[in-house]
Amino acid sequence: MQDGEIRIMREKLEQATLSERAMLVVNSRGRAEPLPLCPLRTEYIRDRDRILHCKSFRRLKHKTQVFLAPQGDHYRTRLTHTLEVAQIARTIARSLRLNEDLTEAIALGHDLGHTPFGHAGESVLDRLVPTRFEHNKQSLRVVDKLEYDGKGLNLTFEVRDGIVNHKKDGTAATNEGRVVSLSDRIAYINHDIDDAIRAGVLKESDLPKSCTDAFGNSHGRRINTMIISVVEWSLCHDEIGFAPELREEFDNFRTFMFENVYHNPIAKSEEKKAMRVVEELFQYYMNNVDAMPWEFKQFVDEDGKERVVADFIACMTDNYAITDYKRLFVPISWG
Repeated sequence: MQDGEIRIMREKLEQATLSERAMLVVNSRGRAEPLPLCPLRTEYIRDRDRILHCKSFRRLKHKTQVFLAPQGDHYRTRLTHTLEVAQIARTIARSLRLNEDLTEAIALGHDLGHTPFGHAGESVLDRLVPTRFEHNKQSLRVVDKLEYDGKGLNLTFEVRDGIVNHKKDGTAATNEGRVVSLSDRIAYINHDIDDAIRAGVLKESDLPKSCTDAFGNSHGRRINTMIISVVEWSLCHDEIGFAPELREEFDNFRTFMFENVYHNPIAKSEEKKAMRVVEELFQYYMNNVDAMPWEFKQFVDEDGKERVVADFIACMTDNYAITDYKRLFVPISWG
């Protein structure tokens, strides 16, 4: 077998089977630091593997999705959210004959920059860091700079672009990146409904009737209907999305969730405490930079204290942040 034969065969398979709207790996804009090609894997598969094996990906299992420190094994975490996004995005990409490897890599990396305690932690750092803090941009910073002891993961342009542009207000350069952006919203709306019902914050009967009429009256039906709707519309139009009438109901669902779950005082009852933990940790490390690990403080001169302290705190899991807060601010019994 000649060197690279398996990789080349896969690249040719992409060219023979994928849509003209797909991003072929042979047309990639490449990496900032070129690497010798792998004999087995395409560049997008390598990116997926690099993300799967990095420390930031493993930490997602202990980061809040919506419900802070839930007492139950079945609530979503940031990791299970990421896996659900990847599954939805791969299904859509496969149906549209887009590049599934690129789609999966973007999906697995899109939330690596999320803070402990979900968007509550993000809002605190956004207020405290002069240059602002957004989790999508932090995800890019993680893969570009913070991972691998400050060397970064050196991912391809298309994966990096999809990660930083996955938010609703972003526009990815590839259709695969746009699929991930929409899949992110499909995933969190549906699994957050499921978790809210499990928590007693919502009942199925509370959901807007026009939305359940459009998408279905169960978790599985809604996801299935949304995916099929996106595929049917996107196959016939030069965009990734829903038909206009379903797009309106999807937006209504999202608005309903913000009003009834994401800003719900029961669901967010512990959020002020979590925000205090993040803020006091930030102030402590601003005054004690040397207490941070070397992998972070090596960038203080280059990027400034605020940014580096935010890097350190954003990388913390919920449990680590709480434990560190107790270590620094809660007295222990003498003995």
